[in-house]
Parts: sequence; C-alpha cells; structure tokens
Amino acid sequence: MCGPDFWENIVTKTTAISEPDIDTKDRGDWLSLAGATRSPTSLMVAILAVLFGIWHILTNIYLVESGLWQNAIHFGGFAFLASVVHSPFGNRINSRFAIIFDICYGVTIAAAALWVAGAESGLYERTLAITGQQWQFTVIDWAAGLLLVIAAIDFSRRIAGIVIPILIIVSLSYILFMGSYMPGVFRAASLPLNDVMFRTLYNDEGMFGILASISSTNITLFMIFGGFLVASGASDFVIELSKLVAGRIRGGAAFVAVLASALTGTISGSAIANTASTGVVTIPLMKSNGFRAKFAAGVEAAASTGGQLMPPIMGAGAFVMASYTSIPYSTIVTVSIVPAILYFLSVAFIVRIEAVKYQVGDGQDLTIDYGKLVSGGLTFVLPLTVMIWLLMSGVTPSFAASWAIASLVVVSWGTWVASKLIGNAAFAPVLMDHRLITEALLIGIKSSIMTGILLVSIGIMNNAIVTSGVGNGLSLMIAQWSQGSIVVAMALIGLASLVLGMGLPVTAAYIILAILTAPALAGIMSDTLIIDQLVVGITDPVKTAMFALVDSPHIANIGQGLSRADAASLMASVPFELAVVLRPLLVDPDSQVVFLLTAHLIIFWLSQDSNVTPPVCLAAFTAAGIAGSKPMATGFQAWKIAKGLYIVPLMFAYTPLISGDFWEVIQIGGFALFGIYALNSLIQNYAEGPLAYWVYPVLVAGVIGSFWPLNFLANIIGACLVVAVIITSRNRQITAVLPII
Repeated sequence: MCGPDFWENIVTKTTAISEPDIDTKDRGDWLSLAGATRSPTSLMVAILAVLFGIWHILTNIYLVESGLWQNAIHFGGFAFLASVVHSPFGNRINSRFAIIFDICYGVTIAAAALWVAGAESGLYERTLAITGQQWQFTVIDWAAGLLLVIAAIDFSRRIAGIVIPILIIVSLSYILFMGSYMPGVFRAASLPLNDVMFRTLYNDEGMFGILASISSTNITLFMIFGGFLVASGASDFVIELSKLVAGRIRGGAAFVAVLASALTGTISGSAIANTASTGVVTIPLMKSNGFRAKFAAGVEAAASTGGQLMPPIMGAGAFVMASYTSIPYSTIVTVSIVPAILYFLSVAFIVRIEAVKYQVGDGQDLTIDYGKLVSGGLTFVLPLTVMIWLLMSGVTPSFAASWAIASLVVVSWGTWVASKLIGNAAFAPVLMDHRLITEALLIGIKSSIMTGILLVSIGIMNNAIVTSGVGNGLSLMIAQWSQGSIVVAMALIGLASLVLGMGLPVTAAYIILAILTAPALAGIMSDTLIIDQLVVGITDPVKTAMFALVDSPHIANIGQGLSRADAASLMASVPFELAVVLRPLLVDPDSQVVFLLTAHLIIFWLSQDSNVTPPVCLAAFTAAGIAGSKPMATGFQAWKIAKGLYIVPLMFAYTPLISGDFWEVIQIGGFALFGIYALNSLIQNYAEGPLAYWVYPVLVAGVIGSFWPLNFLANIIGACLVVAVIITSRNRQITAVLPII
C-alpha cells in the first residue's frame, strides 16, 4: 500500500496543488511524511492525516458534535500536522530531537484545543457561582488558552509569513490596553485579560467561532474533494477538454491555458496552486506555439487568478461570503456566473490580439488524447454535477461535498467495470481503489493545512475587531475620505487589499477587508437610493424626524425635494451612527441585501489583485519560474492581462449586473464584451490589425456606449463602433511581422 512509487506519486500531485512559496526544505514536502524513507514517524503522520480526512467527512454527515468540539478537533489536528510538516528545524528532518520536539509540540497544542472545548461548561459554572466576578479560569485553562494563542501566532508565521502574527499581536494589544490611547473614532476601552481570553476562545467571532466553522465544515471538505478529482485524473481531462474546445483557434495553446485554469480553479482554490498545476503544461505549450515567455506566464497567472472567481466553488471566499452575509450560497454562485465569463473572455481577447499582432499560434500540434478525455470525463463531470445540483437544492455545502466525493468513487468503479466489459483498454478510467483513496485524502489534507490554521488564527483578529468596534471606525474613515464616491471607496479598498495581499493569502485578505470595509461600501451604495428619495422629497414624518438630527441647511426643504448636489451634501453631513439607523428606514430590505452582496463581491474580486500586481505577485512569480521569464516583467504583463479584476467590480457598483433580471444581465454582460475588447485594443494599440490614430476616439466612444447600463441605443452604437474598428484594422495591410521580444 505504501510503496515508494505510490508515495512519490503523492509528492508529484500534492506539489501541484500546494502553495509553492513554502520552504521545501521543511516537512511541507510529503516525501518526509511518507516518502522513500518510509520511517515509522512519517508513516504514522501519513496515517493520522488520512484518518483526519475521514473524520472531516464523517463529522459533517453522521457524527453529532457541538460546533466548539468540532472546531477544536479541527484545529488540533491541523496544529499537529503543521508542527511536523512545517518544522522550525528546516531540512534537519532526520534529527531525533527535531522529530521528538515537533511531535510533542503538536500533541500539546492539540490537547490544549480539546481541553478548551471540554472546559466550557465548568467555566460557566464557576463564574455563576461567584457573583460579580469575572470569568473564573483555572491554571490549566489559562495554560491551554495561552498555548493556543501562541500556537496560532507560531503556525501562521510558519505557513504564511510574518504579517498575520503581527496583526494578531496588534489586535490583542488593541483591546487589552492600546485602544485607550488611540485618537478619535479608533479609541476603545481596555478589557481585562480574562475577558479577552474568554472572548478569544469562546465568542462566535473568536478562534473556534464562525471562521473556524467555515473551515471545518466547508473548506476542508472541498479541498478533499479536489484531492479526489486530482487523484482520479481530472487534471488530464481538463487539459484535453481545453484542447478540444480551443485547440483549433489561432493562438490555441493560450486559449487552452485560459480554459484549463478556469476549470482547474474549481479544484485547487488557489491561484498559486492553479498556476503551478496547469502552468507546467500550458506555459511550455504557449512558448512552443510562438508566444513570448513573459506573455505566456502572464496569461497563465491571470487565468489562474480567475479560477478563484469561477463558480461553483470560487475558492474559500464564497463560503466565507455566505456565512457573513447570510445570503444563500446558491445565490452567490448564480450571480457570479456572468462576471466570471466576462473575466475569462477579457483574458481571451488579449490572447487573440497578441496572437494576431505577432502572427503566432500556427502549426502547433494540439493532438487530443481521447482516452484521457473519455476516461477522466465521467469522474470529473458527474461528481461536479452532483455537487452543483445539491448546492442549488439548498443543502449545506459540506453535505454536497461529501456526497460528491462518494459519487466520484462510485462513478470510477462503474466506469472501470464498464471499460472491462467493453474490453477497450485505451479508454480505461482510473479506478479509485484503497490506494488512490488514501492518496486523495492526503492531497486534500495537505492542501487544507494553510486554511485550517489561518482561519482559526484570523478569528483572534476578528474577535478584536468586533469587540473594539474598530471596524465601524474604519468604515467611518472610508465614508469621510470617499465623500460618498463609490469609485474613491473602491480605490481605497483596492489599495488596502493590495497591501494586505503582499503578506497574506487572498482569502485571508478578503476576510479582513470584508470585516472592516464591507459595511462602509454597502452604506455608500445605499445612500444613492436615499439621495434619489431626497431629490423627489420625503414627507413621511418618521423619516423626516430622523433627518432633524442632522446639522445641514438643506433640512428645511427636505419635503419639497432637493437638487442632487444638495441631497448629496445632506447625506455627507449625516453622522455615521445616525446613518446606520437611517438606512434601514429609507432603503427596503431587498435592496440592502443586494448592496451587501455587491460590496462583498467587489471586495472579493479586488482581493485577488495581489496575485498579479507587482511588486509582490506570487502567482505571476510562480509562472515566471516555469516560463524562465523575468519575474517583475511577468508581473506587469499579468497585471495588464488581468484588468477584468477592476472592470467587473465597477460593473457591480454601477450596473444591475447582480440585481437585474435575466435579460438585463444578458444585455449588460453581452455588450460589455465589446467594451472589454475595445479597452484591450487601446492598451495593445492593436485589434485585428494595427490601429490608425483616428480610431482612438472611436474606440473610446465605443467603450462608453458598450458599458452604458440598460441603454439599448447607446449599447448598439457602442458595439457598432467597436466592430467598425475591428473591420477597419483587419483591412489594413501588415507590412512586416512584429518582432517577438
């Protein structure tokens, strides 16, 4: 069961979906867990990892555990794995002291997590028995709690660098003593140490609260499902399907990269892992197809980043969004379909322009292996269909993922038996026997260590933010700086996401930004509806009474109606605390839900920016390493190609792309494609041929008309202008092939 070839296969496949920026000298490489050495320690850890994966499936279907116990076991198991996989001793994995220390440290942290879960009822009893006293922790309670906080800081440093540990320390310091010294809206009362400890461990916003539940019930199961897809040969199927769909188009190798990354994004949940897994195939393919090395790497990085935006899974962000907004997961996925299509087509457009501009992409052999296509198709499509159907039917994501895993195993056995009956070995599917199931569980657990540790660790920050109210302070600051402008607010959030993304995984950056800035952005969008009401005039005495508390000269004319400028000035003068009360009175609940979802989607999309934006763009750097191109030049190329990360969020804010009915969404998305193509042409100074100077204002007019929301005449005119430029540029004779630099 555990021969060298089997474990080497695990190394190959897990390397493809794990974060490649982790130091490979440590035990993050599965070779040290169960590799060729097959030491008793490595084998023990691998067996525990497999059992841990099985527990995640069972606890979400059959076992009945409280949320606290489930999250404590979840963190305890990943703490043990993180201790031995990401050892502080680096490559000294054969040191007896290092092995003993890592195992003892991991076991101690796991025991502390279980102790905290079991000590909750006793803590309540002791505290109630002593009237007027603070939370009554025992010495062991204190030791266990402090160990967990230290472990969260330590493991997050090992896995994701120094940024999260610094934020955790600052957050705890803020609610312990630092908040009382802060000025203005950021001033917060200091809390006793035992109160902070209780809130950190037992609050819904703390270590074992909402974020930990997202990881233990949803994310880990989808990572395991991804492991099963990888082990079953889904990656081969994705590549072959992409060849079938796009292989006949000029520059087909680059289109294969776009499609493969979109499909693989439903598996990996990581732009970096997506780049590493598909890039090793697609980047050499694009280079041999004639594309520039930095462009090939940039396309792969941009397309892999879009994998996070690709329904039905959308990485971990969709689950976090559903939990925080209480908006159904199915709704989030449904409204994300057209935006994801727009993003990938924006990448495809620039690929097309590049292929025509440099006359590349002809003569490449993109032969399709129909054996891999057929054998991998059923084990990819049917389980994914089962999962999507269950999600759309309203079941929990954990239930859907668990049954998708079961269906994949059943389908693999069914297709294997069918292939034997047919007797065609060329189309033999992968049989998910005990060896491959073990492999799949190891792949899934390996790829889950980062999120399992980080979401629990970020819970410490989340608790501090909620407890101190600093999120309201930051929301007020954004509202003041933006002066009611959605564009300015988005620019501020985009800048913050870029800075955070330099040191955090994008999911962690999204969570922090959503906590801090989503209320402000949703509030600014709500104010646009209130301004419309002020322009018409508000006569309801309850509503006008609320405005009476605002210090503004425009209050006297509120019943007769105001000019739009005066209405905007009035809303800008409404204090933040009053605006929070006023918005629910003047904006209907359905609109508030739409604005909240829009705000979260904007933040989610902008949080992906750090993958492809210099100076720190790990997905682009990963692609550059595969392509052999200069990292920074590749980063700028990826940033240019991934411009959909900025265009689509603006459409979220200024068009009913999310809230509109079916035909409105189709109109907005369909005509937006013309505008996106025109923007790409302007950036590349090329369309189907070189552009004359006189066409630039025509393209700009085409962009404006194409993006004009729900104005059919403007849309038609804009699309016609863009098509006219395409035809005109195609008719221009190319006197010489541009050099490939």
